[in-house]
Amino acid sequence: MPHIRLPKGQPGIRGLFAFSPSSAKPLLDLAQTLLRGDSTLSVGERELIAAYVSRKNGCFFCGMSHGAAAQCLLPNGRSVVSSVLKNPERAAISTKLKSLLAVASKVAKSGKRVLKSDIGKARRAGASEKEIHDTVLIAAAFCMYNRYVDGLATWAPKSKAAYDKMGKFLAECGYAGR
Repeated sequence: MPHIRLPKGQPGIRGLFAFSPSSAKPLLDLAQTLLRGDSTLSVGERELIAAYVSRKNGCFFCGMSHGAAAQCLLPNGRSVVSSVLKNPERAAISTKLKSLLAVASKVAKSGKRVLKSDIGKARRAGASEKEIHDTVLIAAAFCMYNRYVDGLATWAPKSKAAYDKMGKFLAECGYAGR
């Protein structure tokens, strides 16, 4: 049961956006910039970072919806997302992405946990300054989104089909003008 009266049938952050459209616009603009803006990380990789951080934070709604978007956007998406969420070190992804997910994981706990050695490892794996920056910012932003969704106890569907539908929509439409 949500902590505040939210519109019925609007899961997760969508209910919060319907409740407070003035808050929704800048939050959607931020998501659009981070997950769809200019970056050498693919849209699928950025959605994967969002899903991974959300899962680390225990945010079921965000983990499932962004995981579903990543599945639509990445080659062999379903198996890649599943393996990353289980154990990114054993997943069939690049060493660079593994090192960026390690940084994102630390940001999910506390930004102060990110060490020079973590950044050095990402650089040695081929991550650019922009990719390191974008990873940290995506991880930090999703900590905020996750706490917003869970802090107000929003409703989250349990059906995988509901998230597949959300993931397809996010993959095709992004976050602008939602």
